[in-house]
Amino acid sequence: MSGVLRVDLDAFAANLREIAERVAPATHMLVVKDDAYAHGIEPIVRRAWIEGVRWFGAFDVRTGLAVREVLGDDARIFVWIVATAEEAAEAVAAGLDVGVGDPLLLEDVAAVGGTARVHLKIDTGLHRNGVRPEDWPQFTARAAEHEAAGAIEVVGIWSHIAEASDAEDDASRAVFDEAVHVAEAAGLRPRLRHLAASAASFAWPEFRYDLVRVGAFAYGIRPADGPAESELGIRPIASLVAPVEGVADGVVRIGLGSLDGLPSTLAGVLTIATEGGVRMLHAVDATASTVDGWPGATAGDEVVVLGAGAELSATDAAERIGTIGEEIALRISPLVRREYR
Repeated sequence: MSGVLRVDLDAFAANLREIAERVAPATHMLVVKDDAYAHGIEPIVRRAWIEGVRWFGAFDVRTGLAVREVLGDDARIFVWIVATAEEAAEAVAAGLDVGVGDPLLLEDVAAVGGTARVHLKIDTGLHRNGVRPEDWPQFTARAAEHEAAGAIEVVGIWSHIAEASDAEDDASRAVFDEAVHVAEAAGLRPRLRHLAASAASFAWPEFRYDLVRVGAFAYGIRPADGPAESELGIRPIASLVAPVEGVADGVVRIGLGSLDGLPSTLAGVLTIATEGGVRMLHAVDATASTVDGWPGATAGDEVVVLGAGAELSATDAAERIGTIGEEIALRISPLVRREYR
């Protein structure tokens, strides 16, 4: 016996509707990196398409190609990590929108052939990647040359922000706005601007622009030390459930361990939902864990470890060990069975 991740696609759809309403008139780009935050990319993107999502943020080319295979040619798929010239060629051939944040990648994409759709990235201070402001005029001028030659179409300008403080984020937005002006002065006419991810897109209208890249909130994962899910109007869409494997001396052994993605550091701090009420997780082994017992506990019973119907959400658990909800969600092994309803 082993654990299972049960994904409620109706809850996911409700989160998508909340996001669309909150970020309007901007368009929601659903981020599906890391196998849709470990929820399973194929059922997630299929349901998102049914719910009207047309933009998908795929992070890397491999994920972008997976989304293209599921949804076909009509989906707009944005990838922002392209590591090699070969990946650039794959991305362009598949009709992916490519995030370009350095001059070498710009040349690789322009050399592919055809007309590549690109989004130029300015580094607004996070220093994750992107072109520094002092290099931006030369970079955008070169992009304009490639566009005039028909090698690329600059459809967007984009960046990341740190969301570390209001002052820093305001400074980043000012850098971003100036970068758009510089690009336009170079002769580019980008139709799409995108700067905000989940938290900023909900909190600050001025950061929304044309697209917002929202991933975590779509899956019901709130920011650590931030507003509760209920305040945001979202809810976790998945439940991590484990079977009872045995009972001995008042201790229950459940079929979920560190190899399944349960951090061992949660031992002694994670409380879980059982048929006998809330119980403490005491030890996390490789393939199983132990929990305080309860009257009537029997092999084959189930406990809800994290997420919907659990005592704690992924972010609640993350806060107890000093990390973020995304890390807890992404650690769930692909070997854990996914069920959808």
